Amino acid sequence: MGFILWIIIGLAAGAIAHRVMNSRGGFLGSLVVGLVGALLGGKLADMFQLHVAGGLVDQFLIATLGAILFLFIWKKLF
Repeated sequence: MGFILWIIIGLAAGAIAHRVMNSRGGFLGSLVVGLVGALLGGKLADMFQLHVAGGLVDQFLIATLGAILFLFIWKKLF
């Protein structure tokens, strides 16, 4: 069940990041951006010991912020 929840959070985070950053992306693009953003955000949150809330809300916020950061870096590089 954890893997499916991780995919759902990644998809939602990627979709929000695409809207915020005004970029294009379909289902698969949103999923990839969200999952990469979740990994990036999770690493940064662990490095700086940032935890907004507990549980699902924390994971969703960190994944969304990580996805937005990932898209920002991606746009600057390419």
